[in-house]
Amino acid sequence: MSIADNIKRVEDAIAAACAKVGRDPAEITLVAVSKQKRVEDIVAAAAAGINHFGENRVEEGMEKIEAVNNMVTAPVTWHMVGHVQSRKAKRVLPLFDLVQSVDSLRLAQKLSNLAQAKNQTLEVLLEINISGEASKHGLKGYNCYGDKAEQERLRQEIGAILALRGLRVKGLMTMAPFGADPQALRKVFADLFSLREELTSVFAISLPELSMGMTDDYRIAIEEGATMVRIGRAIFGER
Repeated sequence: MSIADNIKRVEDAIAAACAKVGRDPAEITLVAVSKQKRVEDIVAAAAAGINHFGENRVEEGMEKIEAVNNMVTAPVTWHMVGHVQSRKAKRVLPLFDLVQSVDSLRLAQKLSNLAQAKNQTLEVLLEINISGEASKHGLKGYNCYGDKAEQERLRQEIGAILALRGLRVKGLMTMAPFGADPQALRKVFADLFSLREELTSVFAISLPELSMGMTDDYRIAIEEGATMVRIGRAIFGER
């Protein structure tokens, strides 16, 4: 199967998931995660209609983004979807249009300072560790409804990020547990949706984006309210 064929299959699956719950496929942004993929593969995906790409590592983005931008016929939007170390944050602003993986107040403060220094506004998503897995990055959101102290801590942390100048918080992102059963996956996605609704009410803000779902679970994520899905393997094949 070609990259264009793979994209068509993913788009059809997105449409089917939307139809199942009465959603419009136009609500879903397909972000093709091009980690460890060649510039030529990314350009082929762009030619097949993809205009959002995600990279996991700043260094890899530095190697590929300018080359891709010079080869595509229509502008594309670049998403940083991997963990960003504070010492590498200064390299993010020139490369990426949206940082999906703001996973700490410290990183948010660093990006805010850098954006203000350049008189820019950087769009970001807040990465929430809803599953509670120790191996995952993100603001701690596990059991935030069962523990009032945890709920208040998370609210305060998010409130501090929302107050930072130079950042525009567009929504939330999470990663579900790998290999989890559908019921567990559904709960993770539903919990992120609920958190978004709560934050929208508490802070009286708009958080339109929910980035959740990858190759193995994006259909469930869409059924639970995802507005962005991050797809790598189903588009580009195995790494």
